[in-house]
Amino acid sequence: MLEVLTGSGLAASAGLNAYIPLMLMGLLARYTDLIELPSGWQWLGNGWVLLILAVLLAVEMVADKVPVVDHVNDMVQTVVRPTAGGLAFGAGSGSETVTVSDPDTFFSTHQWVPVVVGVFIALGVHLLKAAARPVVNATTAGFGAPVASTAEDATSVLMSVVAILLPVLVLVFAVGLVAFAVWLVRRRRGRRRERAAARAAGFRV
Repeated sequence: MLEVLTGSGLAASAGLNAYIPLMLMGLLARYTDLIELPSGWQWLGNGWVLLILAVLLAVEMVADKVPVVDHVNDMVQTVVRPTAGGLAFGAGSGSETVTVSDPDTFFSTHQWVPVVVGVFIALGVHLLKAAARPVVNATTAGFGAPVASTAEDATSVLMSVVAILLPVLVLVFAVGLVAFAVWLVRRRRGRRRERAAARAAGFRV
């Protein structure tokens, strides 16, 4: 199960920021002994790949902190983040880490399964993030965008590290995401009721 938790945590992290989990895995595999990527994923530790990921990460971090631009970025990332999530789950769940010593025993066949699972996990987190950002921008006149984006980036880093070093704690992040989703749905319903009440009051006047 640790393989699943590692992959799930990395995929969820990609749903917040596509490049952080991929870059973190590549850096740790290249410069430390904390993670050993499976043979099919060792390209993540290539110097040129890491450089490209660093450039893309810089662009993403800037774009995601500017109101309106962040919305356009989220539209573009609807394809990028799930793809990164599939790669992150596939690479992470098949890697040997400090907590997973024999990952092949879990995904011995159907190697495409973890990639597909990662795509759906990252897509779910991405859609939650994309739905929350307009609420943040509307309630803070746009000033909350850089704060929310920075918090998301920090969460993505922390979740990636936890997924590799302490995958059991990924369950805590999962509970937090569910709680946030419930809050967001209630918040959006409340705003719709407020707008409907305001329109009704306007008609009466």
